[in-house]
Amino acid sequence: MKKLTILSAAVIMAFSAPAAMAKVSEAEAAKLGNELTPVGAVKAGNADGSIPAWDNGITSPVAGYEKGMHHPDPFPSDKILFTITNANKAQYAEFLTPGQNKLFELYPDTYKMNVYETRRTASLPQYVYDATKANALNAELVANGNGVSGASISVPFPIPNNGLEVIWNHILRYRGVDIKTARSQAAPTASGSYTLIETAEEIRFSYSRPEVTLDQLKESNTLFFFKQVVRQPARLAGTALLVKETMDQEALPRQAWTYNTGQRRVRKAPNVAFDTPGTVSDGLRTTDDFDMFNGSPVRYNWELVGKKELYIPYNDYKLHSDALEYDQILTPGHINPEFARWEKHRVWEVKATLKDGMRHIYKTRVFYIDEDSWQVSLTDMYDNRDELYRVGTAHSINYYEVPTHWSTLEIFHDLQSRRYLAMGLDNEGRMYDFDANLSEANFTPDALRRAGIR
Repeated sequence: MKKLTILSAAVIMAFSAPAAMAKVSEAEAAKLGNELTPVGAVKAGNADGSIPAWDNGITSPVAGYEKGMHHPDPFPSDKILFTITNANKAQYAEFLTPGQNKLFELYPDTYKMNVYETRRTASLPQYVYDATKANALNAELVANGNGVSGASISVPFPIPNNGLEVIWNHILRYRGVDIKTARSQAAPTASGSYTLIETAEEIRFSYSRPEVTLDQLKESNTLFFFKQVVRQPARLAGTALLVKETMDQEALPRQAWTYNTGQRRVRKAPNVAFDTPGTVSDGLRTTDDFDMFNGSPVRYNWELVGKKELYIPYNDYKLHSDALEYDQILTPGHINPEFARWEKHRVWEVKATLKDGMRHIYKTRVFYIDEDSWQVSLTDMYDNRDELYRVGTAHSINYYEVPTHWSTLEIFHDLQSRRYLAMGLDNEGRMYDFDANLSEANFTPDALRRAGIR
């Protein structure tokens, strides 16, 4: 407990540190892998034992798993400890966000949270851990926080000094190298009816490649390439998007192109950023809501509020299972709560406030970021009247063949329309291929045109 108290004091002092202070000392970096996990979480459990110590996470695939399968639940025997409802939510108020409380109020008879034993399953390859320690000593914010240098492969700031560093950790967290996937999304109406949007996606993470050097990243100024092609329904089939994300967005902002099947043309799309409505999202999320937050952080001031314990979605293997059909998951108002797993974890709380003179439909955003994976787990979005507007939830698992901890389903609740968008549905589709071996030739405007032609 004494060590935790000292560590907490150090963290609190760091909250007021200016953004220019990024690199940490050798002594601070030496905590990684000792009292801190290799990526900067507190290794110890909490005082009452409801959060256990981190014990390396999941270090090997579940018995019987083969690549290409949906991931079997490592904890099939775990039982529900208790269920939070609108009737008893006051008992758990300190571990709930304003957004969660609002969902209980809007759907008092149907929305609930089944809480399970906390299992700190997040893990990464050893070369990612090695890179994390090097980043701690060398990474720094550039371009007034609109970019990062001196980092590769993993989170740049495992011992963060401010909120901007924390959000960059989310943006740059390790999720693999080359990935292909077929996913779906749906935006049910109030009655529960929906049209399934099927997409094929490819991602090439330039930043995460084990062989990448800092000089190569600086020269290319590339974080990743992303290509998405709509396959269903027929009226949208062939609509395609290509994104090249940059490390220093002031030197070169995000590059994007779209393919329109009606015009049969590829066009540059500089507006694929910030609060432009997300692709085929029915207007229920912004472009920078994708992956809970992505892109340039330049329009906001980022405050590191602190660290707290919350119930967040975790180890959602049941929700990820190919034994489920989409009709079982997508119910009126919210997803079926019987399939979601909630656990108590420590999170970083970061508040983003719109800068004077900047425009965005979200005036304020509050992010709750899992300390073990740097995945944004929950987010509350407020409109220009300072009223809660949308609530985001990332249901995550450990993809243990990699390994990496990443969302399997993201939900965006629009509180005004009482509708939600479910992104990443893969129960009836092919599983992620983390061995895709993609080249940059897969991510050119010509490649986008070929992919979009029906």
